[in-house]
Amino acid sequence: MKLLSWNVQWGRDASGEVDIARTVREAQRLADFDVLCLQEVTRGFRTLPGGPSDDQYAELAALLPGYTVIEAIGADLPAAASPGHSPTSGNVTRRQFGNALASRLPVQQVFRHALPWPADSTAPSMQRVALEAVLDVSSVATSGVATSSVATSGVATPGGTLRVLVTHLEFYSLRQRLAQVDALRRLQQEAADHAAHPAPAENDAGPFARTARPVSAIVCGDFNSAWQSEAYTRMLEPLAGSPAFVDAWTALHEGETPPHTAGVYDTAQWPDGPLTCDFVFVTEDLRPRLRRCEIDGATRASDHQPIVLELN
Repeated sequence: MKLLSWNVQWGRDASGEVDIARTVREAQRLADFDVLCLQEVTRGFRTLPGGPSDDQYAELAALLPGYTVIEAIGADLPAAASPGHSPTSGNVTRRQFGNALASRLPVQQVFRHALPWPADSTAPSMQRVALEAVLDVSSVATSGVATSSVATSGVATPGGTLRVLVTHLEFYSLRQRLAQVDALRRLQQEAADHAAHPAPAENDAGPFARTARPVSAIVCGDFNSAWQSEAYTRMLEPLAGSPAFVDAWTALHEGETPPHTAGVYDTAQWPDGPLTCDFVFVTEDLRPRLRRCEIDGATRASDHQPIVLELN
């Protein structure tokens, strides 16, 4: 299974030009991905630098035929006024900012988790979200093309399922970032509890589906937390009732320092210099299945660098 995680800054490259189609082409050049996890996707935010389109989620769906494109909105604000329209008119799109996950693997369940947002009067901030999808990984063929088979196992074994979460933590407030890391860890413990104590579905037709969930998980995204920072190390602490998280890159490059993932080419937005703040974490039970995890340092299609993960 191949996964690519990337903060795409609404398709804005290091020179400031916005083109989400170019972003998708760059991702496809880097990997024949089964799962694409994106941060900073917008709808209705045409006033952002570079002028993104009205609906990048719709653009992604059109650009990725054969994939299920799922959205999760963090910030959801009133529409901005434009010529001929008031912000309250029914045909004006609200301003929305969040994450997207595109999968060509069958998607079993989707969860949208609003992350904690404790008050911090010292810094600007926005609501953040974690988007979770339970994917059928049994359908990954050797060619990387998915079939429509349905997994029956609740664990990440051949013929099983896997949870993938994409998130983007707060930039300015350490207090909020730490609270959000704690929430991601609690979500993992909750999933492990559902795996250990599943409830059957009420029936075949209603929304009370079975609660069994796989323990094994990938959590990726822009953590706005430097490598080895307090938030980063807290993410790796032991978890009661669940396998702990490991950093996939460092697990495969033991003893090495990861490359920078933000501010490599866009020095205007990162005047203090580049840093490493984008990660792919996997639960410890997935460590034996890690095949490759690489940070691409060449593309200039965003102010962040993408990460490619491969699992056996």
